[in-house]
Amino acid sequence: MIDINSTEDNILKYISKEEKMNKNENIVVLNGGNSPEREISLISGKEVFKALKNVYKNTQRIDPSDFKSYSELIISLKKNNPIVVNMLHGGFGENGHLQSLLEMEKIPFTGSGAKASMIAMDKFISGLLVNSIGIPVPEKKLFSKLSEIPLKIIEDFDGKIVIKPIDAGSSVGIHIIDDKDKIITAAEDAFKYSHNIIIEKFIEGRELTVTVLDGKAKPVVEIKPKNGWYDFKNKYSKGNTEYISPAKLSENEKATIQSYAERIFSLFGCFAYSRIDFRYDGENFYFLEVNTLPGMTPLSLTPMSAKESGMEFIDLLNLLINLATKRS
Repeated sequence: MIDINSTEDNILKYISKEEKMNKNENIVVLNGGNSPEREISLISGKEVFKALKNVYKNTQRIDPSDFKSYSELIISLKKNNPIVVNMLHGGFGENGHLQSLLEMEKIPFTGSGAKASMIAMDKFISGLLVNSIGIPVPEKKLFSKLSEIPLKIIEDFDGKIVIKPIDAGSSVGIHIIDDKDKIITAAEDAFKYSHNIIIEKFIEGRELTVTVLDGKAKPVVEIKPKNGWYDFKNKYSKGNTEYISPAKLSENEKATIQSYAERIFSLFGCFAYSRIDFRYDGENFYFLEVNTLPGMTPLSLTPMSAKESGMEFIDLLNLLINLATKRS
């Protein structure tokens, strides 16, 4: 494992001079798709393509939604013998379905494999697993029907609650409320994005995220929206959110949250990289979710954290590509 906390042991030394000069690989950046996160995926794909095309001679962007079926997409990929740089967010591209097809056809790709992707996408199952190893998780309940939801759930959770789809990202369908009269409307919206929804206790405090790269936790980033919470608008509108990198934590706090992130990464069987989100109430770090394909937009947190540890964007991408070719 490479320690890229040190700028003297970063990706430029990880890849040999010969490898750095041999940029004839066929690179396919997958972006777009048909999930609710399509637009964010296109932005990630554009940024990644722009960085890679100046280094790798044969780089192209492909949108899976341009194909009649996933089988047609895989057949097209096999013809070019590529390394797939997966920039799809949500849905088929992140829930393990695409990963299982790529694994079956032995097409190298960036990011976690099918099993880890499936586990991480399910916010209820992932929470149960993390809780089983002693890491705090907000109290939560799973619902598959609107009629199952008791309006007294706010009282059950002692105040503010979070309502969210079980398997969506980019904050789509998420509502933070403290008024029981808003529960049904919020749940109806969450059900638009998934067949199951989660209602969980809202943890007051700080929002923190840790990127884990090749098994090693990178600098912690704190997320501070200027208004409201870290919803879709605040995530992707420049100037709406302040990012503190590295987050202001004591050495003990930093060691604890980074250890949690590395343990969760290992527990799920993640590969290459993931971003793991937490809430911190001043006493405990509460696990929220794992993003196995974190965003690569200009406002994204994983490139921000990597840069804090001495890696430029292209170095991060080179590492992900290199690891993809070495996947066992």
